[in-house]
Amino acid sequence: MKKLLFAAFSAVLLLSYLPGAVSARTYLSIATGSTGGTYYPLGGGIAEIISRNVPEFQVTSETGNASAANINLVGTRQIEMAFAQNDIAYWASKGMAPFKERYDNIRVVASLYPEHVHCITLKGSGVNDIMDIRGKRVSVGAPGSGVLGDVSAILKLAELRYSDISADFLDFNSTTRRFKDGQLDVGFVVAGYPTSSVTDLAATHDIDLVSFNDDFMARLTEEYPYFIKDAIPAGTYRGIDRDIVTPAVMAMLICEAGLPDNVVYRFTKALWENIADLHKVHPKAALITLETALNGVSVPVHPGAARFYVEKGMTVPAVK
Repeated sequence: MKKLLFAAFSAVLLLSYLPGAVSARTYLSIATGSTGGTYYPLGGGIAEIISRNVPEFQVTSETGNASAANINLVGTRQIEMAFAQNDIAYWASKGMAPFKERYDNIRVVASLYPEHVHCITLKGSGVNDIMDIRGKRVSVGAPGSGVLGDVSAILKLAELRYSDISADFLDFNSTTRRFKDGQLDVGFVVAGYPTSSVTDLAATHDIDLVSFNDDFMARLTEEYPYFIKDAIPAGTYRGIDRDIVTPAVMAMLICEAGLPDNVVYRFTKALWENIADLHKVHPKAALITLETALNGVSVPVHPGAARFYVEKGMTVPAVK
């Protein structure tokens, strides 16, 4: 049914740009993440900005299970746009795990901001290093999420198997709820800081974040180049008074390759011409700038978006 709806939407999009055609409303949906993450408020903000500034466009934001699940939706043409991490998009384009097939119809609209690995624990838990999670109760991310993909890479480099920990496959909100119920020792969240679910947990519990040592970070970024070494600044969360060195990936806004060029061009143009409005939605949005719109691009840029960037004098990376 969703594929049929997508086909119907595509037909409306195409007809609306045929010479002499009666102007038609263009419907676009953006898959985001859980309500406790960063994707959700930013997706709602983008939908509102585009709908307000391009009257023919009706854009809606939908909750989702984040990167891998969102890419499956776009790859199977069940939704037009989505938020996704650059690493997960790359794996999808190559047909690598966790994907069972290769999606060659994933395109970039914009690179947004770095997403940081939050390895959460409680003070006094004895977890001070990634190797300390052995034998612990650990939330490793929801099935199909980018969190799970990133945690899998981190565990592999640490030579840890899921059988070495008591793993729970939970989303952001479920992770923090399990901490509150005393059912977790460690939880992974990959999101832009500050992320609301972690802020909420820190308000009632003495949380800590694991800082990754330089040797581990050097080996991780060499083995998986889509990771960068970055830090969550001191004071981001209550009770954490030091910088937390941690891996980060890039959040991107992606779309289905079949969307008409002019639709994606107008969407991209409206987004960047009104980016100041998005900066008011969430603290992480301050990092979303035109200057970094092509950073970390791991799949091809949609031709409609590329047209806008070329007009701005930017070099669009050639990704195969």
